Amino acid sequence: MVGMTDRIKEQAHVLGPRQSLVGILSPATPAPRDDIPYVVVLNAGIIHRIGPNRMSVNLARELCARGFNVLRFDLSGIGDSDPREDVLPPLEAATADLREALDWLEQSRGARRFVLVGLCSGADQSVIYGGDDRRVIGVVLLDPSIPRTGRFYRRHFATRMVNGRTWMAILTGRHALWGKLLRRISPTPPEPGNARDVAVDSPAVRAFLENAYQIAIKQGIKILAVFAGAGGREYEINYREQILDAFPNVNFGTSMEIEYVKQSDHTFSFESDRRHVIKVIVDWVQKIAGNPDRT
Repeated sequence: MVGMTDRIKEQAHVLGPRQSLVGILSPATPAPRDDIPYVVVLNAGIIHRIGPNRMSVNLARELCARGFNVLRFDLSGIGDSDPREDVLPPLEAATADLREALDWLEQSRGARRFVLVGLCSGADQSVIYGGDDRRVIGVVLLDPSIPRTGRFYRRHFATRMVNGRTWMAILTGRHALWGKLLRRISPTPPEPGNARDVAVDSPAVRAFLENAYQIAIKQGIKILAVFAGAGGREYEINYREQILDAFPNVNFGTSMEIEYVKQSDHTFSFESDRRHVIKVIVDWVQKIAGNPDRT
């Protein structure tokens, strides 16, 4: 997937009404048709806009080489972007930044449709924001937050029960299972290190995320969900259909495609995994966008 990327001329821009967001625009040459969506790549957590292992850079260039204009930018307070002065909560700040970036693309480049790409928190922000902006036609979610399910726990414990060290840890009180049981019966709040796990599995957060997916689907947004199953992620997701079971009230139907990269870690550290995921994303974006007139 190299060669065509050599002639890409990337441009640095300062975005938004506050001129505080910094982004890199990769414009396709020749310019694509007006109905071809712009692709916008969000930060992965607090990682600079290059993405983990430069994955955002490589994805943007591959998409650009195939006829898509691509913007990857830093949210407020990350990378080169200035912090916000309005002290919005993190999720509200991220969605406000995203709206400013899309508005800038519409006003300065005439963009009318968008596909959002995000990893980890960027994935959550993409689907939550997408349902509130009718310009968004698709979202690529790389390892979004997914609650654990009954099937997850059955697979999790079945795998570990065949391990003699697991039984020894349980019998001696050193297994993490004991800590989880104690936290369930203890009136004290969870340790900070476990906050994300507790939050994602809480009924309130589960309902919030389920509602976000429902809104996105009803709005006609197409979803590509990519999950990595290794490198610690097996403690959060361990089978392909977990997102379907976690949100049973969402009628995903044909609106969502799932790619489960069982051997990969959360940041797709191995080049072979990154190449595979980038190809999956590029093929999917071409399909939902109406292939640009490029080969």
